[in-house]
Amino acid sequence: MTTVQEWGRPVGDVNGVFADGAVPVPLVLVDTDEGITGVGLGPHVEIETVFAAIEGEDPRGVTALYDRMLRRTFKAGHAGAVFGTIGALDTALWDIKAQAAGEPLWRLLGGRDRGVPAYASGLDIGLTDDELVAVYQVYAQHGLRAAKIKGGLDIERDRRRLTLVRDVLTEAGRGARPGLMLDVNEAWTRKQAVRHVCELERTLDLTWIEEPVRRWDAEGLGTVGRGIRASVATGENLTGLEQFRPLLAAGAVDIVQTAVVWGVSHFLRVSALAHAHDLPVSPIGATPVALLHAATSVPNHLASELQDLHPPLGLSLDLHVEDGTFVLGDSPGLGVTIDEQAINAFRRPAARAAEGPHIRPEHAGRRLLAVAHHFSPTRSPG
Repeated sequence: MTTVQEWGRPVGDVNGVFADGAVPVPLVLVDTDEGITGVGLGPHVEIETVFAAIEGEDPRGVTALYDRMLRRTFKAGHAGAVFGTIGALDTALWDIKAQAAGEPLWRLLGGRDRGVPAYASGLDIGLTDDELVAVYQVYAQHGLRAAKIKGGLDIERDRRRLTLVRDVLTEAGRGARPGLMLDVNEAWTRKQAVRHVCELERTLDLTWIEEPVRRWDAEGLGTVGRGIRASVATGENLTGLEQFRPLLAAGAVDIVQTAVVWGVSHFLRVSALAHAHDLPVSPIGATPVALLHAATSVPNHLASELQDLHPPLGLSLDLHVEDGTFVLGDSPGLGVTIDEQAINAFRRPAARAAEGPHIRPEHAGRRLLAVAHHFSPTRSPG
């Protein structure tokens, strides 16, 4: 099943923009013979192969079942969308386990505080300056005092937009200095990254720079980190501890990130690995509810990404945002309710977009000059 996140405005990053703001959200529903249905957010690639590892099993053994799913795919590899399928099923199993126990997942996992600190992230590279200000004013009204903007094509444009967001959050915080982050989605070479960030740091205090170079480039990420004041954040596109180990061993990452699409068990394991290196973790994702529950139980959670303030079509979530914090509810499991009728009634074009944030541009990392902001937004993929 696939629903959609309707932003109502252009969304995207340095790689491309969806003009209609309609972003697909794949779902996996797992039924049990006890009448409990678990919800997972993630792709359906190789679902038959992966599901065979858990079919007929007791879902309460989710930790062991996670490794069982990994073993089913070890020959071809479990990276990318296959890892997302494993993560979606894993999340659904955690949902089932918590529902069976009659507890919210955050409580089952050992969380004490239902509040999870958040930062604003508007996927905003396609917005005009006025639109950018208006979007972050709404975030500020919900108590957000830290924000991450998209950029990486033009130093002066990034400086101007970061300054605009800083001023919005500073005013809302009555003069308190906000947190500012820049996400460039792997758009630079090592030297471009150092030059770009150092120039911004002449006038701005950046908390972190996200994915300045390719996700697997431990040496490059380390070079960037040593050349700038800001922390280096990365990890949302890494799948498995084996992909994190080289970065941590090289001291190449300061903020360890994982994406909600990769599942709860992956997040818990990455968090433990990061904690062993005295590093904080920060979940990424448009609908991060599963990792919000998990974040309450780890000692090194920093802040979780808050993208759209509204859930995807046909989903209701037992949580709200207050004073810059996700506040989780008491519903058993994840607290996600699915309206399948509403999802099935929504029709989108089946054609996949030829451009957008999901496709790396031909000249990424090979740009000599600043790029004028002239995106050609497309409809989102079906």
